[in-house]
Amino acid sequence: MVNSTISDLIVSTEIEDKIKRVINEYHKKDILRKNGLMNRSKVLLAGDPGTGKTMTASVIANELYLPLYIIQFDRLITKYMGETSAKLRQVFDHIKEVRGVYLFDEFDAIGSDRSLDNDVGEMRRILNSFLQNLEDDESYSIIIAATNNPNILDKALFRRFDDVIEYKNPDAEQIERLFKMKLHGKASNDIFSEDIYIQALGLNHADIVKACEDAVKYSILEDSIITKDILMNNIQDRKDYYKYKEA
Repeated sequence: MVNSTISDLIVSTEIEDKIKRVINEYHKKDILRKNGLMNRSKVLLAGDPGTGKTMTASVIANELYLPLYIIQFDRLITKYMGETSAKLRQVFDHIKEVRGVYLFDEFDAIGSDRSLDNDVGEMRRILNSFLQNLEDDESYSIIIAATNNPNILDKALFRRFDDVIEYKNPDAEQIERLFKMKLHGKASNDIFSEDIYIQALGLNHADIVKACEDAVKYSILEDSIITKDILMNNIQDRKDYYKYKEA
């Protein structure tokens, strides 16, 4: 993800347009503020693991020449009452003082629906504290929250964000773009074919990149070009991995 640009991010046109809108509004934030409007600066990214949420935060940071800070909620939460909210306040103070892109990862750790039976009072207070800090924020930073489980999020969250972007596994067209990006000049021509793309359907972006990288490593070690069979085998390996996990 180092120095990733928006051209490196293989997503739908709808998602790409939303990301470009965040970037464009940031570039023109002073004009917007002079007219009493705020640029999009609070974004919720929702979707399965490996579909591009973290890379999106990296792309936005690189496109805006801002540092990327990743806050892991599971490390932020403590067992002591009030301590997590105090840590959150420190994070938002940093957001105000140091301009950057701040990614709150594993956001569902605190963002679950407050009406769920297994909710606890302290977690409710942490969520309320986050929402209040988010609402009060008028900094020049970009705040991004990422979740793998949007269905369990408290509905109050959605109206606190300027944009909600939903990620899905790549379709055949996106898979083709991924293969061409990762394997161009390293593979036989027959590798870029519809049957390969169909075989890869169901895998997420990270799995497809991994299959490509494994194929490239094999070709380097064996001093051979990447063939369709080699790539097919690596794709099947990724699919078998999920069968093993589900067993």
